[in-house]
Amino acid sequence: MQEHGSQRTLTGFVADSLAQDAPRPTVLVCAFEGWNDAGSAASDAVRLVLDSAETRYLGTVGEDEFYDYQFSRPRVRREGGKPVIDWPQTDLYRLPLPQQPADLLIALGVEPTYRWKAFCQQVLHLAAAQHVGACLTVGALLADVPHTRSVPTLLHSDHARLQEQLQLTASVYEGPTGIPGVLTQFFESAGIPTMSLWAQQPHYVAQAPSPKVQLALVETLEELLGTHFPAEQLRDDALAWQRGVDELAGADPDVARYVRQLEQASDASELPEASGESIAREFERYLKRRDPGRGESGPSYDI
Repeated sequence: MQEHGSQRTLTGFVADSLAQDAPRPTVLVCAFEGWNDAGSAASDAVRLVLDSAETRYLGTVGEDEFYDYQFSRPRVRREGGKPVIDWPQTDLYRLPLPQQPADLLIALGVEPTYRWKAFCQQVLHLAAAQHVGACLTVGALLADVPHTRSVPTLLHSDHARLQEQLQLTASVYEGPTGIPGVLTQFFESAGIPTMSLWAQQPHYVAQAPSPKVQLALVETLEELLGTHFPAEQLRDDALAWQRGVDELAGADPDVARYVRQLEQASDASELPEASGESIAREFERYLKRRDPGRGESGPSYDI
């Protein structure tokens, strides 16, 4: 991946790719809770987009056939004092963008446990019915970056025309992947261009929510899609989050020293890329969070 530098919008790219008499196209934007969603930043960013306007619910992918409920547990909430169970699943919605030449198709849910190929086929089938012209996956990963600097957001695509028009390079990553990586392969095989957006979350503040990282993703989505999403409260939350982490880090000399080291490394070079090595490290951290008995090497602080 490399730092992004797009000059055109993804909605414009999709519209330019279709015949004039074609149905109004959509751009699929998707995020999944799980390994691909450090600090819940990616799913929270796409949820803010989803909540920015009235949407049309299109369908659900998932439920019993794709999930291990001991791993992705259902959640109980209260409506009118009565319990309601929310099951792990992925929902699809159509969000209109009247000022843009394409609408959004939002896929938001939980990374499936089983049968990923069948899951991707279902998403692809629903997307085809909505005339998807491009797929954008959104993720967040833990990285060795300081919370005091701008959040690195990175884009990449393996599609030649997207690379040319949005000034992107192909990914060189090899290693473990999540459902976004598998989903992009399915879309590319179907002839639908794909790209991925990732933000880097400081690994020593991995807990959700992560409003500063979420805001960086939302602002990048605005640039890519050529539109605006209401994020005033999120900006306030991001400032409050940074002040809180500053105070907690300052109270622990070890953490403060480690943050200074990250700042020096960041200031001495370009923003660090989401390399294969860093993604592999995040995967190891993910496994160890599932199995607390396994040790983790290197500095790691829970603030």
